[in-house]
Amino acid sequence: MGCIEKLKYDVIDKHISFKEAAVYIDKNCPEVYEVKPGFKIFDKAMIGIPPVRIGLDGDVVTFPFTKPCYGTFLLRVSDPAEAELIRKNAKTIKK
Repeated sequence: MGCIEKLKYDVIDKHISFKEAAVYIDKNCPEVYEVKPGFKIFDKAMIGIPPVRIGLDGDVVTFPFTKPCYGTFLLRVSDPAEAELIRKNAKTIKK
């Protein structure tokens, strides 16, 4: 997948800080992972203030996405393959 816009995603929040995204993920996702900026999710390198949090709830991935000139959005996407890649390659914070 080369473009986030092509995913079927839900916008949880928009124009948020990475801290606000992390707080939401910590409170609402049963599995929480930390990654460094540059970590690839949906074939796109993540942008953010380290560590960047990614949340999983089964196959649902919740993550901050920064679109230059538009700000940071908190998105949710159901994708079993991407959820498994995150489980294998990211640092676990909460499981």
